[in-house]
Amino acid sequence: MDASCFPDELAYAGSEHLDPAFVAGYDRKAGYEAGVLTDVEEDLAELAGLDGTLVDLGAGTGRLAVAAAPRFRRVVAVDVSPAMQEVLRDRTAGLPNIECVRAGFLSYEHTGAPADAVCSRNALHQLPDFWKALALERVARTLRPGGVLRLRDLIFDFRPEEADEVITRWLDGAAADPARGYTREDFAEHLRAEYSTFRWLLEPILEAAGFEIVRAGFRGRIYGAYTCVKR
Repeated sequence: MDASCFPDELAYAGSEHLDPAFVAGYDRKAGYEAGVLTDVEEDLAELAGLDGTLVDLGAGTGRLAVAAAPRFRRVVAVDVSPAMQEVLRDRTAGLPNIECVRAGFLSYEHTGAPADAVCSRNALHQLPDFWKALALERVARTLRPGGVLRLRDLIFDFRPEEADEVITRWLDGAAADPARGYTREDFAEHLRAEYSTFRWLLEPILEAAGFEIVRAGFRGRIYGAYTCVKR
């Protein structure tokens, strides 16, 4: 495709993720205080038995990449944000098997042997559905046959007519302190400005990209996690 058609992935990343002050408090806001890595460990458990190359797309501050380093021979931590990359490089400086790459879903170019696993946590929603489909097809090309995609994101497990009820409940459960969690306004901004999609739209996109969905789990009908195998 002509390069002029591609979006500016940095612009899609969300201004807060480009702000060093926000990034400095990101781990606490995202619930990673005191080394609590419940979701990270759950994601890595879905990759059990794989030990070659893991690509972490939308690696953020590197929590998953660091946790994965003892389990994989090579970990590629990819993020489009310069501020996130700075934290990533500092956090992973003593881990020689982690490579930090500044790129996005649509610009990352994999080198070396095909990856055994790709993990993406709470990042794919930054792309509209058309670009999600192209991004997931690129992910499939990054993986070897039988490789695993672990995808975690805000994904809506309800029909449009249920949106008022489910979204109101989600907003009502938001954190009060913006330093310690996502607030009602954070959630509202996500709905206004980002591109979370419905489960019944995402699953055909995954299948069209060349994946078999082997497991899917949802929390609160908002937060989804998928384990997919490249056909």
